[in-house]
Amino acid sequence: MSDDSAKTGRVRLARGVSPWLFPTVAAAVTSALLTRRDRRWALAAVPLGALTGAMLWFFRDPDRTPGDGRILSPADGVVQSIDPRADGRTRVAIFMNPLNVHVNRAPLAGNVTSVQHVAGGFLPAFNKDSDQNERVVWHFETALGDVEMVQIAGAVARRIVPYLSAGAKVSQTERIGLIRFGSRVDIYLPEGISPAVSVGEKTVAGVTRIDRG
Repeated sequence: MSDDSAKTGRVRLARGVSPWLFPTVAAAVTSALLTRRDRRWALAAVPLGALTGAMLWFFRDPDRTPGDGRILSPADGVVQSIDPRADGRTRVAIFMNPLNVHVNRAPLAGNVTSVQHVAGGFLPAFNKDSDQNERVVWHFETALGDVEMVQIAGAVARRIVPYLSAGAKVSQTERIGLIRFGSRVDIYLPEGISPAVSVGEKTVAGVTRIDRG
């Protein structure tokens, strides 16, 4: 299913955008007003207006019609890798480019048992070693057992904004956090669950089914 077909028509701005968006909007409006007095201000007003438009697009947060599946994609993007782990789980890594919606959603319903910030580097999110980047590790207690999800910061903005904390009850596809600019989200499928996606496949948060069964 495409990103467009997954939308319900309503688009909001993501929570946690204020520190980035508001100063840019204020600067764009101020320079546009000053252009009325001196046209040379257009040299600032035009790029600031374009930057504001780009940020409004980047921080969009469309409503979604949930897909069917026990585990749904937590992120918009492209499946970068699928790796069996020594403990029997399977890691599905989803790369989010700057054009993707960067609001992440709960892959399944359950209780948030932990939300842990881990300090790290800031390699580009598509780098194979980016799993050592700055990240937030989530654990959900679910009907399938413990499910781990990791939000990984990229090389540009380096900021992850969780919306929930440990102890919260979460429904499937609920918005749980934002990663600013290029980044990656990993979902670990419990032992015995096979992925329904393949490397290179596009995913839509809250819509694309990740598990096979």
